[in-house]
Amino acid sequence: MTGPAEGQGRLPLDGDAPGADDQVAAEPPVGRVVRVLPDVAAIDRTFDYLVPAAWEADGRSDLVRVGSQVRVVLAGRRVGAWVVEDDVEPPPGVSLRPLAHLGGLGPDADVIQLARWAAHRWAGRTATLLTTASSTNRVRVLPVAPRAAPVPVGPSFWAEQAFDVARSVVRLAPNSDVLPLVLAAARRGDTLVVAPTLAMVGRLAARLRRTGLPVSVVPRDWAGAAAGGLVLGARAAALAPVRDLAAVVVLDEHDESLREERAPTWNARDIAIERARRAGVPCVLTSPCPSLESLAWGSEATPPRAEERAGWPLLDVVDRRDEDPVRGGLLGEALAPVLRRDWEDPEAAADLPVVCVLNRRGRSRLLACAGCGELARCEEHRVPLALADDQILECPVDGGRRPVVCAECGSTRFRNLSAGVTRVREELEALAGRPVVEVTAETDAGAIAGADVYIGTEAVLHRVDRAARVVFLEFDQELLAPRMRAAEQAMALLVRAARLVGPRSDGGRLVVQTRQPGHEVLQAALHADPGRLAGPEAVRRRLLRLPPFSAVAQVSGAVAAEFIERLGTPVGIDVLGPRDGSWLVRAPDAAALADVLASVQRPAGRMRIEVDPVRI
Repeated sequence: MTGPAEGQGRLPLDGDAPGADDQVAAEPPVGRVVRVLPDVAAIDRTFDYLVPAAWEADGRSDLVRVGSQVRVVLAGRRVGAWVVEDDVEPPPGVSLRPLAHLGGLGPDADVIQLARWAAHRWAGRTATLLTTASSTNRVRVLPVAPRAAPVPVGPSFWAEQAFDVARSVVRLAPNSDVLPLVLAAARRGDTLVVAPTLAMVGRLAARLRRTGLPVSVVPRDWAGAAAGGLVLGARAAALAPVRDLAAVVVLDEHDESLREERAPTWNARDIAIERARRAGVPCVLTSPCPSLESLAWGSEATPPRAEERAGWPLLDVVDRRDEDPVRGGLLGEALAPVLRRDWEDPEAAADLPVVCVLNRRGRSRLLACAGCGELARCEEHRVPLALADDQILECPVDGGRRPVVCAECGSTRFRNLSAGVTRVREELEALAGRPVVEVTAETDAGAIAGADVYIGTEAVLHRVDRAARVVFLEFDQELLAPRMRAAEQAMALLVRAARLVGPRSDGGRLVVQTRQPGHEVLQAALHADPGRLAGPEAVRRRLLRLPPFSAVAQVSGAVAAEFIERLGTPVGIDVLGPRDGSWLVRAPDAAALADVLASVQRPAGRMRIEVDPVRI
């Protein structure tokens, strides 16, 4: 807030009684004035405050700079805030309070401006982004800048060439080494590297430290990152401090872990891209299967075909089109030798397990009466009932439960048309002739170690480090999922599995059961050529006006209908819905979408605006 009519530095809120802390400095303000942004959910405005004269005397005023974390008195209570401007001229006729407390250093002016841009881009609060950009510990003084260390020269000339252009998308095979690329960036100076997972960050940081380079992993090494050197981190690193930014690298830009699930739903890849653009430095994205958004942004660079093929494992496609979809079940005959390890060289991977993936939890997701053939469905919601572990039919909508009895004929015998992980585990044990461990996100690590065969949802791909074979029991549900990015998400699953079995030379294999062997996703993985997917997928998205050829936001919540009513029908903006209590707002590009969302005053109440939704 900058106008005197609103009371710069003073905000009486309903229900807040003025007290002793509400005393203000005399007018006109004498001394240094700073502008702060409070960390209050209901407020996304700035206020002016005086730097106390006592701080000038004891030296604390020297620590007050743009980005400093302070506490201020606002509406009778102390709240955290960031200094976003220094030595400002307050509006005339405004009484100012002094700052109440000095915390530590925070994001610099460039990161603050970046956070403001991101808050507008993803329809959120600037304070939320600044919280991510700030240190979790109080930092009063930065450490001494690290001494420059010689960066090893790598043998991969392509890594150097990737930084010769401002926007580059490097297509690396799942098992290709990213170290040459990061070293090439470090040779340019202070570099920001963003990766999707902390595990990937930890492995890369350990390798870089062995080369003698100064490495800071955020958020733990926030102060060291601000002092200079190579800065690594997961999603939040996109807003990390970097002393003199010279290059930006985003690893596995396709990974959904780079996207914040809480509102605002910002994407670290896009923030890193904007940060590099503002700094005028090259930005390089890497991925085994670049997203259409990245391909629309920059120029794609691909390694030699022989090198890319070597980084992918072999793929065995099990064509099930000739099998009875009901009587055949999930476990086809081709799986028996895989589960029993009857392959060409079982000793080559004797200590590695077989991992089976099925993205259906529970025992059964679809049952049909053996007597009359009627599906087991909830009488109220008309959705298929699932069979719980305790042999009770359960409604997935409200959790309602009833006995396993057909509502039409009274039979208690049902055929399992869509088995879940728990049921398939029992069948796998019978086929493999050995114990099978079911893995979920909650499974204890001690229960996972040492098994020969695992089964689980895609979470199992993140809980097991290595595998001899990864088997997708029903890949068609990924290919045919009613989602905009279903093909890209299916490809990402294959990439993750490919890293478990290693490169082609290690002898590991992917096994995919499908009734669509000619699908672009499978053909891309089979030939180690993700371009076979990107081309057709881009054509479909363009025809349907889906991202990256448009920008989309999903609006949901108790007051979403009122928000949509206030939005109206602006020129060039499409409003689709409602469906399941949510609406889609589509604009020609991200800037137009951000502007139209910001133009609407939000109604009071619960509402979620999800910009760039992943699962629509």
